[in-house]
Amino acid sequence: MTHHEPGTGNETPSVGQPPIRVMMVDDDPLIVELHRSYVERVEGFTVVAEAVSARDALAVLLDREACVDLLLLDVTMPAGSGIDVLKHIRARGINTHAIVVSGVRDAEVVRQAVKLGVFQYLLKPFTFATMRDRLEQFRGLHAHEVQATGQTTQHDVDSLFAALRPSHREQLTKGLSGETLRLVTDTLRARGASSAAELAEAAGMSRVAARRYLEHLVSSGSVERAPRHGTPGRPQSEYRWLGE
Repeated sequence: MTHHEPGTGNETPSVGQPPIRVMMVDDDPLIVELHRSYVERVEGFTVVAEAVSARDALAVLLDREACVDLLLLDVTMPAGSGIDVLKHIRARGINTHAIVVSGVRDAEVVRQAVKLGVFQYLLKPFTFATMRDRLEQFRGLHAHEVQATGQTTQHDVDSLFAALRPSHREQLTKGLSGETLRLVTDTLRARGASSAAELAEAAGMSRVAARRYLEHLVSSGSVERAPRHGTPGRPQSEYRWLGE
């Protein structure tokens, strides 16, 4: 477990705001080094702590003196998983935001992460541009949270919820839910490719609803639809995650 004094990461904050304090939790030192270099290239973020196991991560997060705004959290680690970390801190009322950074593609793990309030779920490996995009989205959310004090207006509430949405959610088709779209997106991202029926089963929803959301993602350019060859019976369409 490593602590960094403020000043070791990227210290350039957004105007009028201190840098966002990031804790990295991953048992692979090479991954930690790579992702730290990504974080430190994004304006307004600084790495303040690192942990190599779930136990080490909890030791930091349960310390009331620890100041962490965002976790970059692996799933598979010694002495517990990233999901265990989230369950423990949520049970203790610690609402630190998290971006899961993992190679785990299991849909059930994705569903648990979503239910535990993760901001994003990134599948390894990914590029700096992908990490930068997610961090910039989080920076917008963080700025709204910092500014939201006391009584809020409807505009304040709308702005805060808008900051939670990836760019492809800005123009949702009428009748689609942002939270359900997030579930469908995270489930398909974890699977890589899926039919509507397979995704519906994995996400716990109807096939008709799953197809509507998948077609929305096709129209937004995040998903590719193609015939699935070699399947008996009626031809099936396969939806493949392309990214944002």
